[in-house]
Amino acid sequence: MIEKSFLTNLFEAAVQAADPLEALRPHMPERPGGRTVVIGAGKGAAQLARAFEALWDGPLSGVVVTRYGYGAPCAQIRVMEAAHPVPDEAGLAASEALFEAVSGLCEDDLVVALICGGGSALLPAPPEGLTLDDERALNSALLASGAPISAMNAIRKHVSRIKGGRLAEAAHPARVLSLVVSDVPGDDPAQVASGPTVPDAVRRQQALDLIRAHNIELPEKIMAHIAREEAAAPRPDASGFARNEVRVIASAALSLEAAAQAAEGQAVPAVILSDAIEGEAREVARVHAAIARQVAAKDQPFAKPVVILSGGETTVTLRGKGRGGRNSEFLLSFALEIQGVEGICALAADTDGIDGSEENAGAFADGQSAARMRTAGRDPVADLGNNDAYGAFEGLGDLYSPGPTGTNVNDFRAILIR
Repeated sequence: MIEKSFLTNLFEAAVQAADPLEALRPHMPERPGGRTVVIGAGKGAAQLARAFEALWDGPLSGVVVTRYGYGAPCAQIRVMEAAHPVPDEAGLAASEALFEAVSGLCEDDLVVALICGGGSALLPAPPEGLTLDDERALNSALLASGAPISAMNAIRKHVSRIKGGRLAEAAHPARVLSLVVSDVPGDDPAQVASGPTVPDAVRRQQALDLIRAHNIELPEKIMAHIAREEAAAPRPDASGFARNEVRVIASAALSLEAAAQAAEGQAVPAVILSDAIEGEAREVARVHAAIARQVAAKDQPFAKPVVILSGGETTVTLRGKGRGGRNSEFLLSFALEIQGVEGICALAADTDGIDGSEENAGAFADGQSAARMRTAGRDPVADLGNNDAYGAFEGLGDLYSPGPTGTNVNDFRAILIR
């Protein structure tokens, strides 16, 4: 029997650890001599903006963009919504609104950038000679490639007017404080939302090398653009960034520690494998399943009972035309690897509440999930081959759909072995 209540409690503890109000509280800046302008992008940007308003003592203005349906009411900060994961015209308008918000500032002004996962798609800004359709084509190719998020973002930064620190560059000479909720393995703030306010050391030639290394097929127009020197992103040591500051205020590491404490509060020991796991979702699942089977059979490398926690960001190479994001795909592969094994149950979910483009965050599974799928008329092996994890779990009633959480610290995986 899947212990959904126990696993759900751990997920909720992880999300609570990244609560915008508590994450922002210790990082609030002093009031500047001039204006305070708040900008932001990501799936949790509206909740961050609302929390910032609640904590700020003074006048401010600004604009943030979030995914459709993820908005939150703000009194002074304008909240815009746009498409994710495929950019749309509303995102294009939001990018222009952000540029307008930081234009004409002076040295005494302060720009606070609230940045979290999802901002890459929400901030389309194609460079001269390219269009929104070109940026959509780039995004689709990257999402289907199976390349790690660091490689995707390195490429995106060279096909944009806003990413790779360019938005902070536009705010000069104002000081820019970037408060970042990390959804990337390793918590490099330059990778979150492709770093609109945080420049990156990755150079244009490295982006070209990554395209070749991951066999990413991009339209010729995009390749021609990256080949030009004008595509180079700003360097971190540029003088315009000298007064800027970057702080990571929430991350997968902190959330996994909170989940571990929640488990131990229910008398279940917890171990954290890693907060920065990358790789193909189905392959990462096989490794997790092998560890879980070893614990179940031999109490190695951990003794039962135990909950194994991990985070990071896996990827999915699209092979079929099914539905489901990387967490659901991880769990379907995991279910196949533990089929018939008693005492193992798991939850894999995205901490922003949405797994890929579906409405679920992830799903639950145990050693009987694969058998129950077959009883329901599904073929879980074929579903995995067709990238249809959503369909496989939907028929069991084992999708996990908490709705938008207001934050985003990437994948959350909890495997309980009794």
